[in-house]
Amino acid sequence: MSGIGTWSPYAFRGSCGEFRATTQRLVLARCRARDRYDGSVPSSLLPRPPARGEEDVNPLGGVRSTYPGPRAYISRDTNLPWWKRILPIIASHRLSFIASIVLSFTSLIFQTLVPNLLNSAITNSLEKHAAALHHAVIEILIFAVLAGVSGILSRQYLFRTAYEVEADLRSLIYEHLTWLSFSFYDRVQSGQLISRANSDIRSVQMYSTFAPLILVQTSIGVLAFGFMLTIDPLLACIAMVVMPILYVVGIKMRRVLFPISWITQARLADVATIVDENVNGVRVVKSFAQEEAEINRLADAAERVSWAYVKDAQIRGQWSPWVQNLPQLGLALVLAFGGVMVINGHLSIGAILAFNAYLLMLQAPFMMLGQLVMMGQRAKASAERIFEILDENPDVVERPGAYDLTNVKGALDFDHVSFRYGPDVEILKDFDLHVAAGEIVALVGRTGSGKSTVARLATRFYDASEGRVRVDGHNVRDVSLASLRTNVGVVLDEPFLFSVSVRENIAYGVPTASFEEVEAAARAAAAHDFISDLPQGYDTVIGERGYTLSGGQRQRIAIARTLLVNPPILILDDATSAIDVHVESTIYQSLATLMTSRTTVVIAHRISTIALAQRVIVLENGRVVADGTHDQLLATSALYAEILAQTMDEEV
Repeated sequence: MSGIGTWSPYAFRGSCGEFRATTQRLVLARCRARDRYDGSVPSSLLPRPPARGEEDVNPLGGVRSTYPGPRAYISRDTNLPWWKRILPIIASHRLSFIASIVLSFTSLIFQTLVPNLLNSAITNSLEKHAAALHHAVIEILIFAVLAGVSGILSRQYLFRTAYEVEADLRSLIYEHLTWLSFSFYDRVQSGQLISRANSDIRSVQMYSTFAPLILVQTSIGVLAFGFMLTIDPLLACIAMVVMPILYVVGIKMRRVLFPISWITQARLADVATIVDENVNGVRVVKSFAQEEAEINRLADAAERVSWAYVKDAQIRGQWSPWVQNLPQLGLALVLAFGGVMVINGHLSIGAILAFNAYLLMLQAPFMMLGQLVMMGQRAKASAERIFEILDENPDVVERPGAYDLTNVKGALDFDHVSFRYGPDVEILKDFDLHVAAGEIVALVGRTGSGKSTVARLATRFYDASEGRVRVDGHNVRDVSLASLRTNVGVVLDEPFLFSVSVRENIAYGVPTASFEEVEAAARAAAAHDFISDLPQGYDTVIGERGYTLSGGQRQRIAIARTLLVNPPILILDDATSAIDVHVESTIYQSLATLMTSRTTVVIAHRISTIALAQRVIVLENGRVVADGTHDQLLATSALYAEILAQTMDEEV
């Protein structure tokens, strides 16, 4: 299992100290760094090894997996470095990427020719060769213009490639998330996912933009060093004295920056999670007057981020001066020894100026080494957090050769089904249930008895731990997920509506539905009247998650959305709990005709709803403990009578 669901940045337990306000910013006054990290990364942060048979899977390869996988191809080999894993995505934009590299290389080639021309111009100027000087100046101007134009075009292509790679990665994550199972979302916070799909991807994108330029400049540095050797080999060797020290500094920076980069990105995700929870749960926060508590919670998370940024800045401050100033030491040595050579007549002024120009070309990539290492370690941390998502496999997948359910009559069977949410949490135990085609069945039981789990297993939101779930005799694991969920419609107790029009919400499962079909579904769900009273009727755009509507109105739209799909099997998972008794009665009167032509499983608590069923199933501790009509169970089942009594007390 990936570390995404088990590790928390709070494992690093720590916080900054106190902050105090100064002019236009906060200054760290005191930091008791309780956080202590030893430079290592928890094993849970590392991508999990691929499952058996996955090592060489290419989601777009010749053999198509039953799980479609990400649209764009990334390597599934978790032993590869992160940058090798995203190379296939970069390769899909190879034309613009290659163009940027070629143009950048061309620009730098022109730049390397300028110092020799400068040497020639100075020499001709001192020797008063006017024609040769004029010719050298013209060449310098031409090469400078060509270098500038090539550099501009190179950056345009490079940034284009970088943003396309960023868009591909973001689409890749989103597409992969849509295929992951419910169990993944049960254990992962939405803020963590939002952070990985935004700030982490941006870190990878920035590095993929910056690194190629440095690599090209490094290759040109080799050419520049060759020119330096032609001018004076001894002086070239003196200039290279500091390079091994720079290399050692770069290695050390990489080792100390990676852990703090992990902490920073994880704590940013924490802040995103808290913000997401507060925005979506603002009504709960205000209802319980917890504004101050939530502000403090966010402030604490922000303080932890600040600590990470301060620690990151401290590390950068310790090592960046070495990277920035060591090249200056090399330049000073060249000027000292080169000046003596000029004075002694062993080297011309033009030659020493050209040598210094080449030295600057050679040192430029090394002077940016610090920034490159810092960005690289943050990109590495971000990429591994991204791959924790992309390496996650769905628990529920189609088997090879899965076929579509057709001509479904509506029989639904649970054969000795057991289900566990975890190794120790057993919800259903040897559960048996047969629902005949066209039958209306009510599931009744105390909270936690397993009623909603039945609905989730019927649609393969989860797979049974043991036993089989069958539709018309077909094992649900043998049929395609799309056809199963088209034929088994579920209305959940907590409906989710999109921030689009009412009509688009109802037609979500059938985007091509006509207005008449949408209206008919709304009428069947007793939603037409209140929809007609909205400012723009069916074209009214509802607020985020449908919060501009009442709970009952949202529920009726959700019922209409399912009815429009017209599934042969309809499961109402406490779907009328947010609706008053009068409206509930109206809905079921409308559904009565529809129920006669489809199998209906009603998970309910209200006696008015239960009484509509032809058969009532009573669950207790994940097992069927009573089965019969409403009247039969009232006479024979003490548990059923107790549940109904509690329900009537709650309704009163």
